[in-house]
Amino acid sequence: MRLPKTDGRRYRLIMSERISLLDRTLNSLRGAWRDIAASARDALSNQPRPELSSEDAERLRVQLRDCLEGKGGEVSARARAAGLGRTYLALNAVGRARFLRLLATEFDIDHAEVGRISAQLRSAADDFERGKIERTLRHALEPPRVRLLTQFNALPEGVKFLVDMRAELMRLGRDDVELAALEQDLKTLLASWFDIGFLELHSIGWGSPAALLEKLMHYEAVHEIRSWNDLKNRLEADRRCFAFFHPRMPQEPIIFVEVALTKGMSDNVQTLLDESAPIDDPTEADTANFYSISNCQRGLWGISFGDFLIKRVADMLAAELPHLKTYTTLSPIPGFAAWLEKRMQDEGNDLLTEEERAAITALPGSDHGGFVALIARPDWNADAAVVEVVKAPLMRLCARYLLSETTPAGRAIDPVAHFHLSNGARIERINWQADTSKKGLQQSFGMMINYLYRLGDIERNHEAYTGEGQITAASAVTRLVKD
Repeated sequence: MRLPKTDGRRYRLIMSERISLLDRTLNSLRGAWRDIAASARDALSNQPRPELSSEDAERLRVQLRDCLEGKGGEVSARARAAGLGRTYLALNAVGRARFLRLLATEFDIDHAEVGRISAQLRSAADDFERGKIERTLRHALEPPRVRLLTQFNALPEGVKFLVDMRAELMRLGRDDVELAALEQDLKTLLASWFDIGFLELHSIGWGSPAALLEKLMHYEAVHEIRSWNDLKNRLEADRRCFAFFHPRMPQEPIIFVEVALTKGMSDNVQTLLDESAPIDDPTEADTANFYSISNCQRGLWGISFGDFLIKRVADMLAAELPHLKTYTTLSPIPGFAAWLEKRMQDEGNDLLTEEERAAITALPGSDHGGFVALIARPDWNADAAVVEVVKAPLMRLCARYLLSETTPAGRAIDPVAHFHLSNGARIERINWQADTSKKGLQQSFGMMINYLYRLGDIERNHEAYTGEGQITAASAVTRLVKD
């Protein structure tokens, strides 16, 4: 499937002007805040050195305090916030880490003040006085840094700035308690701004802005979009793509889902993404296959949108195509291979049945090294005899991994399984050799799952899983474990 000339020109235009998404974001922020910050005292004339020297850090403290004092009106407040943001953007990685550490350590809550107010609360004379002290305590428990960060909400692209700042903090705070606390403050702030009620669901097609399409290619996390032809194929008439957007980030998708409209559940992702396959008539489809869900903003990780996305998309598809009967996924099993490797180290051949061990031993050649060595070979799936004997144990062990291996809280250990089971789906079918890409073979020996969203059962399945740890699965899957 070749791109038409007009699409080819569009592609070349985009590629000729292409800058990394990060650089583009930074340039956009600098430009958006330049004029706003110009009215702030010394905002443009005293930009810090990239590494934020001690002298620069002292000027930064003054900037931060000025922002907190809030002198002047709204225009002055916006100018100070923009100036502070431009200071951050002017720093390199070392300087930003120092900026964030200063914010984390010197603009946290005043613990001594909290202790003093708490003591007053314990000795309050009556309910009226207690209520007054509690309000004072609530204010004291809000770190000044949160009030600082909130000011960016009023700036163009300020919310995106904070989302990216949290992504940086997530990396820096892994082994740093103070930065981790700042990251959690920012997560709480963003979670309140990104409540599902504020999000807008939009359909994305080949006619969408080129910059948005480029972002889809960049953010796709499940099945890499290899080319513009590949992307165009995923947006054809028998496909759909939907994304959540926030009003303060209208050009940045938050999470998106790709859907294939087919007859029956899909069992192979290579077939589903085949660019040479004919385009089907969507009015003849009876199944919506959700085959890729990608979170786009690392700074929003841990804030759930996917469950609402699937339900909202199912509603939109049902309204557009009322003949659709089945809503299912074709999903990866990202944790299976790693789990099996650990189990084999602990249990060895005890994981296999007597019949499975006998079938492996009977393979031609005496140097295959057993089950572990067979599946460790990078080309094992190209040998029909090997495929035949490892299929049964791998399918059985995969079913065990999905149905029986859980956390102490009774949750599935596979992250994708946990996501869909939490949303009310059931495990419908394990598909053999459904993803023979390098990634698919490494993650799950090429297996994928259909999770079924039966609209009338979603709430019941959700309650059974989240309340009782009960994993709902079709009998064909549960039989694999018993067999």
